[in-house]
Amino acid sequence: MFRHTIPIGRIFGISVDLDYSWFLLVGLLSWMLAVSYYPAEFPGWSAGQYWFIGFITALMLFVSVLIHELGHSVVAKRFGLAVPRIVLFIFGGISEIAAEPLSAGAEFWIAIVGPIVSFALAAFFWELEPLLASSQPLYAVAKYLATLNLILGIFNLIPGFPLDGGRVLRAMIWRLTGQYRRATSIAALTGRFIGFALIFLGVWQALRGNFIGGLWTAFIGWFLESAAGSMLQQEVLKGVLGDHKVIDAMQRDFPQIPGNTTLQHLVDEYILPGKSRYFVVNSDGTSGLVTLSAIQKIPCAEWPMTLASQVMVPLQRLDSTRPDAVLWSALEKMGRDGVNQLPVVEGSGIVGILSREDVVQYLRLLQAFAR
Repeated sequence: MFRHTIPIGRIFGISVDLDYSWFLLVGLLSWMLAVSYYPAEFPGWSAGQYWFIGFITALMLFVSVLIHELGHSVVAKRFGLAVPRIVLFIFGGISEIAAEPLSAGAEFWIAIVGPIVSFALAAFFWELEPLLASSQPLYAVAKYLATLNLILGIFNLIPGFPLDGGRVLRAMIWRLTGQYRRATSIAALTGRFIGFALIFLGVWQALRGNFIGGLWTAFIGWFLESAAGSMLQQEVLKGVLGDHKVIDAMQRDFPQIPGNTTLQHLVDEYILPGKSRYFVVNSDGTSGLVTLSAIQKIPCAEWPMTLASQVMVPLQRLDSTRPDAVLWSALEKMGRDGVNQLPVVEGSGIVGILSREDVVQYLRLLQAFAR
């Protein structure tokens, strides 16, 4: 989902990244607090104070969002699910959990802990307010964060995917019906309805004069509707792919080259004629993969002197899959890792290549035969 992010550290073994859109929201929120909210609520400060406190408040809000997402991540790890990273972006944050929970109970607790953390933070900042009453700027920050965390907790309980309340709804329907896909579809449809409702509300607000607030409400509605729609599409794809394996769709006849092949030869003889965009390299008994993106990182003037073995990624460092892996899980892995193809490894060698194009072609075949 997020391919271009800035890593800022690790917490509990989970990478924390910033999406570029995060900087936009921090800037907008700092500006709104500095020129509108704080001057109205706490008159008499200097302009520098308003901007400094506005910026600190924006950062602390995202610290609250990070703690909210850590709640999801820690509970997910307790249920045995890997959580590679948390991404902070313009709409808050998201925990990238590597797989879906195996039970309705796990789904419920992973989802509900986020709002619980937000309510706990709201109570913490509310209790902190009297202790900071002697320092008006600190009191102002605590008051704002108490209110925002309360709103964050309530908003996330709205029962529509991808909000936490939507995942709670999915868990409850899953428990009652025993059907994960049906529960997901209902939660996603509810999320789309809520998204459209927010878009309508935002347009109505904008027409009545609250242009900025209406635009933001409509923007949030668009995000919710898009995310819920994507989930519905994923469920349709998962239903079509079913339990088909990687071996059903992978390319067994993949391009192999010796390690002493120059990049210039690869470009002239294979890439430009459209024969291939990736190559399996066999060099001194070791295997690796050369991709178009790896070649593009080398200056054109160096292609005649650069060998494939020098730019290949060794098999041990490659994201890979197995022939007996479920095809949908391999497609999800490509999406998470931001790659267009996966080597299919069995034993100590590459037995095939699975690309996004291979999955699409196989999907078309399945749909054609279904009709």
